[in-house]
Amino acid sequence: MRHPSSLKQEFLKKWILGLQRCGFSSKKSTSIMERKKAIKLSADLAMASTRNGTTCWSRALIANASRDHESKILAEQILGPESQSLKKASSTVPPVICSRRIRSKKILKRSCSSHVRRVRKIALPQKVLSANSVAKRLVQKRTNILKSLVPGGEYMDDISLIEETLDYIAYLRAQVDVMRFVASATEVVNQNSD
Repeated sequence: MRHPSSLKQEFLKKWILGLQRCGFSSKKSTSIMERKKAIKLSADLAMASTRNGTTCWSRALIANASRDHESKILAEQILGPESQSLKKASSTVPPVICSRRIRSKKILKRSCSSHVRRVRKIALPQKVLSANSVAKRLVQKRTNILKSLVPGGEYMDDISLIEETLDYIAYLRAQVDVMRFVASATEVVNQNSD
């Protein structure tokens, strides 16, 4: 993991470059929704390109931005020359590798679970079985929620999901810190100009 300050500096540099490519440096009028979409897209792509498309979440963010025609053009402007290499990385890895892991784990689980279930039903009382099943359902429900929150999470097995989530949180934290800094700096500049 990189040092947080260098991560924030690289993110800020790419985010500002993305905002400039979106046309925020020019004085053309855009609606609030268009600005919101461009700011979010440029921040997400800056964060993903800072990670160089080496994680499932960063490739998923780039792939999601490349689906919509309008966003695709904006993504190409924001990513610039590295656009093609990042798009290639985003289109190949997540579904293929992660789905193989999931499939093999499901096969293993099915082959082991029938034997384990027979033994457990005989050996464990009903109260313990119901507590285990409630706990498993709760864990599964929370895992599904986490998969919906992390970009590309639906393609990950549980271990990869945890690793990717921790990495994604670190980058989101850097993104929030940079945005807060920019907002406070803008506020100071506006106060001094009044």
